[in-house]
Formats: sequence, C-alpha cells, structure tokens
Amino acid sequence: MERLVAVAQQLMPTRSQRTREAILRAARMHFAADGYQRSTIRAIAATASIDPSMVMRYFGSKEQLFDAALDVDLGLPDLTGTPMERLPQELITHFLAPWEDDLDEGSMRLLLRCAATNERAAEHLRRMLHEQFTSSLRGALGPERADACSGVLAAQLLGVAFTRYVLRLRPIADLPVAALADLVAPSLRTVLAAE
Repeated sequence: MERLVAVAQQLMPTRSQRTREAILRAARMHFAADGYQRSTIRAIAATASIDPSMVMRYFGSKEQLFDAALDVDLGLPDLTGTPMERLPQELITHFLAPWEDDLDEGSMRLLLRCAATNERAAEHLRRMLHEQFTSSLRGALGPERADACSGVLAAQLLGVAFTRYVLRLRPIADLPVAALADLVAPSLRTVLAAE
C-alpha cells in the first residue's frame, strides 16, 4: 500500500510544478494579448494569483519567462522507415497534433503571433522549426536532404496552421485533420521528391 501511495505521489504534480505551470499559462495569455513589451511581471503574477516575486523566483527575469513561454516541442517523431508515399501525411498529422491540443491560446499560437512582431520570438521559432523538422526527417531523407527541405516544409505547414488556428478560415478550420492532411500532402510530396 505504501508503495502505491509513493507511486501516486510521484505521478502527481508538485506544488512547485503547479505554480510554474500557472505562471506559464498566465504569461502566455499576457504575451499573446499584449505582446512582450506591454506585458508586465505584476500583471502576469496577478493572473496566476501569486506574488510577483514568485515569478522572478521561478524564471529569473521577464526575458527568461518569455523564452520559457515560447519553448515548444512540436512532437515530431523520428520518421525513419516511413514509406515515402506516407511521409507527407505523417508529417502533417504529427505537426498539427500539438495545435489541436492547444485550443486555449497556449504556446503554439503565442509563438506564431509573437514571431510576427518580436525578433527574439522569430529567431526562437526559426531555430526550433529547423532543428525539429531536420531531426524528424533525417532518418527518412538523409541529413543533407532533411536540412534542405525543412524550411520549405515548415513554411507550408506554418501557413496551414496560421490559416486553421489563428485566422480560422473555413473550410480549412472545420476539416478533420486527416482530410486536411490529404489536401496538403501533394504539395509536401513535391518538396520531398524534389532533387
């Protein structure tokens, strides 16, 4: 019984983790709504229902908090062994998954919005997309081809994400992910097949 309690306690987020997540949620909300310059530690702390000194304790500075709020793992898997004809659908489906789970205006939308107006966010987005796309595709395409394709693929998929999740343009916003993947796959296939 004690062992089960110990395991359950390990699985439950600690108070510290909950506080950190509350700060990040509040920061993402403020950065997305007000931008980096106009967002204040005091306002973020008020939204998270904590003292402003706690924000500094957890993150050190507004810049470090901003970086943490922008830290996004796209969840792109290693696509080694994926047949070339299935590669576009797999890439689209995995790329859109975190956006589908990010319906509360979280880090994915924040990253897109902030990258449009903040050079620090834009650089973060460029680096993250290049690293994660290249890493995901390296085993399927080889390192040089993955490196060459990652920017064009990221541009296409960011366009889809912006249209679907920020602009909410119909019918793209209303399509099931699988149907959207089938529509977008031919253009990705062209990039993947280009020499």
